[in-house]
Amino acid sequence: MQRNKISFKGQKIFIGIDVHKKNWSVTVLTEAGYKRTYSQNASAREIFDFLDRHFPDGEYLAVYEAGFTGFSTYYDLVSLGIECIVIHAADVPTTQYESVMKTDKIDSEKLARALRNNQLKGIYVYPADGLDDRGVIRARKNIQNDLVRYKLRIRHLLFTNGVCIPGCHLDDKGNVKWTKAFKQWLKDDVTLMSNTRSTLDIYISTLGLLDGALLDANRHIKVLCASQRYRRSYELLRSIPGIGPFVAATLLTEVHDFSRFDNQSRFASFLGLVPTCHSSGDRTAHGEKTFRGNRSIGPMLIEAAWTAVRKDPGMAADFSRWSKRMEKNKAIVRVARKLANIILSVIKNQKKYVPYMP
Repeated sequence: MQRNKISFKGQKIFIGIDVHKKNWSVTVLTEAGYKRTYSQNASAREIFDFLDRHFPDGEYLAVYEAGFTGFSTYYDLVSLGIECIVIHAADVPTTQYESVMKTDKIDSEKLARALRNNQLKGIYVYPADGLDDRGVIRARKNIQNDLVRYKLRIRHLLFTNGVCIPGCHLDDKGNVKWTKAFKQWLKDDVTLMSNTRSTLDIYISTLGLLDGALLDANRHIKVLCASQRYRRSYELLRSIPGIGPFVAATLLTEVHDFSRFDNQSRFASFLGLVPTCHSSGDRTAHGEKTFRGNRSIGPMLIEAAWTAVRKDPGMAADFSRWSKRMEKNKAIVRVARKLANIILSVIKNQKKYVPYMP
């Protein structure tokens, strides 16, 4: 006697995935409450094959936590017809037991259950065609950090070998001026305590490679900002005091779609420029900036705010007023928040910033 083929047509199938480098823990949960948890290789295709065998014709909805895999898992799942959202790990409802007894199985079950209960809100998924643009900006920042590290290593090497840097290569504060003349002095005139100077030569060689990489990254960013995709928005951002070329390029590639922010508060929250809040009864206390937010743009906007208060009379007046009742480091965060409001307004209205007098 032939059995009817099982079908989940019209039913939603919820999939929670605890993503790791080699293995994934997957929990499949139906609307009726049937649950199946298993472990598999790190492969979206394996999930699809499993669902097609055991839950055919269903409406598949998957979720996983943002992490080291980025959005590659999302795009793999979507390409196979599995609807997917990516969430911030801190937004997953967790019981005390789940926080104490933390396993891959429990994590995937927690995700599937929260997805079925409609308790999750996905983060913004960056478009695949813009990932390399963002990568170039981040690569430039990493190269800059590496340059600082190697310069410090060279300074430390000179110090431990008793090498005094001539005054002509130092500024008024005693910091090294990394000019061509100073680099040439390192190559030609420096001798170390040893008979050889291989360590210094390696550092100088690496420094030269990093300088070249930084110039290459700057050229890529210049071409990027002049492209049809970014040119108009780049010009608008550059009209704002304190927003330099690199800050503007970072904003365009990190935010990508400014229209996804309904209001200024949401944009400031994305940047990490909103304070924590603790309210109980009739008492409300505001603390430091929240740990949530983009770690690239938030600190950059605070640096940009210091420039803005020197160039814009309105922001200078606001900073002066706030500084009278709080520390300057806190006042400048408020200026950065105001700068964020201006950025969102300029992009949405497609009008250049016009300074205002207080």
